[in-house]
Amino acid sequence: MFHMPSIPLTVGFDLDMTLIDSRPGIRSVYLALARETGIPIDADLAVTRLGPPLEVELANWFPAERIAEAADRYRTMYRDYAIAETPAMPGAREAIAAVRERGGRVIVVTAKYAPNAERHVAHLGLGPDVVIGSLWAEGKAAALRDHAAGVYVGDHVGDVRGAVTAGAYSVAVATGPCSADELRREGADVVLPDLTDFPAWLDGHLAG
Repeated sequence: MFHMPSIPLTVGFDLDMTLIDSRPGIRSVYLALARETGIPIDADLAVTRLGPPLEVELANWFPAERIAEAADRYRTMYRDYAIAETPAMPGAREAIAAVRERGGRVIVVTAKYAPNAERHVAHLGLGPDVVIGSLWAEGKAAALRDHAAGVYVGDHVGDVRGAVTAGAYSVAVATGPCSADELRREGADVVLPDLTDFPAWLDGHLAG
């Protein structure tokens, strides 16, 4: 049985498809980017594989020499097309509240561009203590260690790798592009159907 260290509880959360359902907003941004650039983008396909850095997805649609430019334009357009259309995931607010009620801190560690991540959490009133952006997979480990996060919650196998690399307890939610079996195979310590089960899990985890 894993036991929390005798330090204040800090829980990290991924953002896209963990705390927020960013598919509608991101779809709108991709469609707008396609209209502006004249480059066809299958936005419905793109939103089925959220998680990795933006440039990874853009490489499927843009020639290499245009990816950086397209990424800059996407991030600029994002605030106008994505923020208002993006809801919180079921259980997101309750999961954050559960950490707070137990005296803990909440950090968001995401591959998303930090200013846009901050816009999302502000618009939805999620109120984490810290938002750290532009980190993916094992790259998230440094931020998790810096903030002494004992638990990291995410929906992607990359999130599991980040937690494992940081030595944090990996809680996966099967709400994104990766199946529960894929998350377990990657090394998740526990897989929940969604965040609605997180408060009860956290109680059991801290009691154990």
